[in-house]
Amino acid sequence: MHTYRGTLAYDGTKYAGWQVQPNQRTIQGLMETALLKVTGQSKRVLSSGRTDSGVHAHGQVISFKVATELPEDVLCRAINAHTPFDIYLRHLQITRDDFHPIRDAVSKHYRYIIQPGPIMDPLSLKYCWSHPKALDLPAMQTAAQHFIGEHDFASFEASKSDRKTSIRHVMSLELNEHYSHDARFITMDIRADGFLYNMVRNIVGSLSRVGKGIEQPDWIVDVMKACDRKRAGQTAPPEGLYLMNVDYGET
Repeated sequence: MHTYRGTLAYDGTKYAGWQVQPNQRTIQGLMETALLKVTGQSKRVLSSGRTDSGVHAHGQVISFKVATELPEDVLCRAINAHTPFDIYLRHLQITRDDFHPIRDAVSKHYRYIIQPGPIMDPLSLKYCWSHPKALDLPAMQTAAQHFIGEHDFASFEASKSDRKTSIRHVMSLELNEHYSHDARFITMDIRADGFLYNMVRNIVGSLSRVGKGIEQPDWIVDVMKACDRKRAGQTAPPEGLYLMNVDYGET
């Protein structure tokens, strides 16, 4: 019996998120089905984070324990042969027996993509927030600096979260823009030692209020001090969110 660690990419559009749910197509469910078909063993596949319905991943980290004589590269290809084309196991290796993709993570990197109006790219609608209003990027960049550091992010977590603490350390948060076929895109990259449920999407929704001129950049400070979800902005839609990378502090 070996413990395997893998890096998984997927388009979350057609799935009800990562976690297995009754009568729903989920990433975890399909990975466990593929593993069963390849090895004949029913095993739980763990992940570094339970992405919601519609959320995508470039670098989701998974692990599972299974007894097989297949080499790592052969096992990886065999699993991919039994998953849909929008789920792809990029890499697989044997790791230490006590490896855990959540507990051992040092930091995670999420990306969120906004397509602010008025010019729309219809081919990107499933992969970004198509925002109808223009957004002031410099104002959003100023506001974003208030998130960096160790803070209580209670105002930016889902109201039904069951975390022991809402304190998190945001190591970096950057917003940049680019254009594609005349459409404007704003990309937010955020890295932290952990994330509360819907924290990234609630940060984006709050920054959008600053970008629209409804609030000033310093408003973020007041929202954070309030520790009240009702004080922050809306929850941005899931399709703009990507889990990019999980860092385990390895050299």
